[in-house]
Amino acid sequence: PVRQPSGGRGPSPSEGPPPGRFFRVGPGAKAMAPWALLSPGVLVRTGHTVLTWGITLVLFLHDTALRQWEEQGELLLPLTFLLLVLGSLLLYLAVSLMDPGYVNTQPQPQVTKGLLVPEERSRDPGPDKTPFSNFQEEAKEEQTAMVPQAIPLRRCRYCLVLQPLRARHCRECRRCVRRYDHHCPWMGNCVGERNHPLFTAYLALQLVVLLWGLYLAWSGLRFFQPWGLWLRSVGLLFATFLLLFLFSSVAGLLLASHLYLVASNTTTWEFISSHRIAYLRQRPGNPFDRGLVRNLAHFFCGWPSGSWETLWAEEEEEGSTQAA
Repeated sequence: PVRQPSGGRGPSPSEGPPPGRFFRVGPGAKAMAPWALLSPGVLVRTGHTVLTWGITLVLFLHDTALRQWEEQGELLLPLTFLLLVLGSLLLYLAVSLMDPGYVNTQPQPQVTKGLLVPEERSRDPGPDKTPFSNFQEEAKEEQTAMVPQAIPLRRCRYCLVLQPLRARHCRECRRCVRRYDHHCPWMGNCVGERNHPLFTAYLALQLVVLLWGLYLAWSGLRFFQPWGLWLRSVGLLFATFLLLFLFSSVAGLLLASHLYLVASNTTTWEFISSHRIAYLRQRPGNPFDRGLVRNLAHFFCGWPSGSWETLWAEEEEEGSTQAA
């Protein structure tokens, strides 16, 4: 049977992906529905892949420096260019398909030989509750108790979970994302805590490929009259040049803005909506900024480790001490 929504507000967090994308083919089994192949994410990724290799093919077929190197037997530069194109495409797919840092809506019980072991809870769960539901409630209470009470955490009105600091609900993904930056329509995915470093690396590599492709396209342009004959001979290459110029400008601006945000340990959402975010309205500056070197080390290497709640509480204590 096809899975149906559980209410007027959409599927509950425990139901996983939105309804209609999967259908059952066996007891408890799931399979992708045929119409899921026409989803926006699949179409965007397919379009990006086709456009990438299409532009590369145009650069090889016209009389550009790339083709001249190939004809002269200098294969190192063409192979390097192809490897960079392939690397940028693989990074794009990795960022687009990976988990951006979804907030777990359920506690993770211990698993022993395929059985759920909720820490040996043996007391009576009550008439309307199971032992596992008691385990879920206590796990949520323990998780909440570990957070300093001064931190203004909020409960998501869509997922109904207590959001960690810097998390935000994405309406497109229907999930809360840790250290939410933005939802990228070109990726078909959110950019969050887990894939933001790869997203920045992808922008850097993509910019290198685009600038190199821009140079190659310009090397093949020969302006001559009549313009009608010129347009028929190099019109496709000229359109590729304009497209590469547009993409290079966008990628350069995105890379510069994200490097600035990473250096100051802030996100796009926090930068734009700081006046609307409770944990930023209470502080005169950025409570997560630990200096350029430590910000970069934590972003790319995960060092020094620690939760955002702990860092926010430490900054709060320091501010209170200075005020006293």
